[in-house]
Amino acid sequence: MTTPERDPSAALAADAGVPLVRVRDLAVTHDGELTPAPASASFDIAAGEVVLLLGPSGSGKSTLTLALNGLIPHAVPADVEGTVEVDGLDTASTSVAELSTRVAMVFQDPDAQLVTGTLLDEVAFGPENLRMPVADVLARAEAALRRVGLWERRTENPDRLSGGGRQRLAIACALAMGSPLLVLDEPTANLDPRGIEEVYAALADLVAGGDRAILLVEHNLDAAVGFVDRVVVLDHDGRLAADGSVDDVLRGRAEELHAMGVWLPVSAIAALRLRRAGYALDPLPLTPGELRVALEARPARTVRRTDGSPAGARAAVPGGHADARPAGPAHGTAASQQAAGAASAPLISVRDLTLRRGRTAVLHGVDLDIGAGEFVAVVGANGAGKTSLIQALAGVVPPPKGTVRVDGVDVGRADARTLSSRIGFVFQNPEHQFIAHTVFDEVAHGLRRQHLPDDEVRARSLALLERFGLEAKADAHPFLLSGGQKRRLSVGTALVAGAPVLVLDEPTFGQDRARADELLRLLDELNAEGTTIVVVTHDMQLVTEYAHRTVVLAGGRVVAAGPTADVFGDAELIERAGLRLPPLRRALHGLEGHPELTGVARLADLPGGIPT
Repeated sequence: MTTPERDPSAALAADAGVPLVRVRDLAVTHDGELTPAPASASFDIAAGEVVLLLGPSGSGKSTLTLALNGLIPHAVPADVEGTVEVDGLDTASTSVAELSTRVAMVFQDPDAQLVTGTLLDEVAFGPENLRMPVADVLARAEAALRRVGLWERRTENPDRLSGGGRQRLAIACALAMGSPLLVLDEPTANLDPRGIEEVYAALADLVAGGDRAILLVEHNLDAAVGFVDRVVVLDHDGRLAADGSVDDVLRGRAEELHAMGVWLPVSAIAALRLRRAGYALDPLPLTPGELRVALEARPARTVRRTDGSPAGARAAVPGGHADARPAGPAHGTAASQQAAGAASAPLISVRDLTLRRGRTAVLHGVDLDIGAGEFVAVVGANGAGKTSLIQALAGVVPPPKGTVRVDGVDVGRADARTLSSRIGFVFQNPEHQFIAHTVFDEVAHGLRRQHLPDDEVRARSLALLERFGLEAKADAHPFLLSGGQKRRLSVGTALVAGAPVLVLDEPTFGQDRARADELLRLLDELNAEGTTIVVVTHDMQLVTEYAHRTVVLAGGRVVAAGPTADVFGDAELIERAGLRLPPLRRALHGLEGHPELTGVARLADLPGGIPT
């Protein structure tokens, strides 16, 4: 199944009169902050439109969405300048209850909006509070749950759902409200590739009638690009930087957006790099299909890598073998570490791990070894058991005694302090691990537990905040950070203790491209220095770029584990596991006109030199 492309005529057919949403000169300054974010935003949204809101982390995207439904300023203290009108109502003078009939929200963290004991009750909660007839409430709830594939689980507790399942439930709750405006803040962040396609297909059906509009904040543009009509971009200062069609903004201003640190589709990033290498790609491709067609339509050319070798030449990799996928800076080091680790006991050992949540088994007899210095990705469809597995590794969910060992320590028997010295854990939702009232104290907490001198605690904490671009937020409350800033803080708190293993659940969630790149480069550096990295992610391109080894879960069992290139070389396995091949592999694998590109799977391995 593929995500259906939106027909631009659907948006053009919308009423050209009064817009559904009207934002003018919006500037929001949160309590305790000195500068507004957004600082100056003006745009309209018409019924029938799907508008994508982009911008670097901290530019004010999530804040802007909260101003649309009145949570800012009615529930979240902030100084608001400018005006926001939805369906003719000024959000500053209209109650949140009244606005809820016009604006339905899906937040970054679905747990923040789930309150009842069953899926059906959760979806019915909103319509019930509108005092609708019971029959209408049940009809809306059923239709919404069916749209997101959760009707058969309607009697279950939301706590039993995976992160992706809770994300689907939150979307169903918004759909059931029937509001003319649907605001989605990172709606696919916790979804597997197949689930993303299904959600966008349901949303496309929703706006096809032309009487509803969607404002979408999204970083996964590979899935979203065929769904949106318009793109609005905020710059680093929270000011409007662009507002136009997908072609005008994503194709026409791609270089500018890339330099700004905004996410682009993987195929667009690849095309920009190939352009610099001399490939004629105009207009800029945005999807794997477009990139493939554009390359096949151009004759092959001889281009050179930055090292002077022809792009088609196979590069040497550790071990003396030739491969079309040369090792990145850290991969040679990691390869030697893995070779050394293979001859000794694994750093992480899992044996016959069966884990239950309530009466349901979520892991079944898992066996897994991870050597010191590896960079391992754990992938699988929603509900496959990925988060449960890594939580068991870190003792967040205590595993049965004797089933998990980390650096010789039985995780099922160890106390929290012993575990924190062996393994650092970063939750899927950063807020779940914050305990202090300031960003500085959040980082300093782990160092203070080691009874270090105050001067050393301060110096190391400030150095880490500077490394993560958070020094200006040292005195802010962690919960007032942007989504990307919260993620960087959560990684920093896990790193500060210096554990030899770092485990991360969706590390790039909520990050802009520049910050995600910085974080991943940092993880690569830590890995090169000997830190063992384990990540759970739905980003298949990220896995291909960074993971030396990939573990595939399905139904709570390990169905494959091996070198990343080998795992993604088995397209049938990937499809059977409910996943999708990475965008770059889909675009380049088997190219007939450009054999120099057919084996490239990583953006880092694309030619970037000057054509001869």
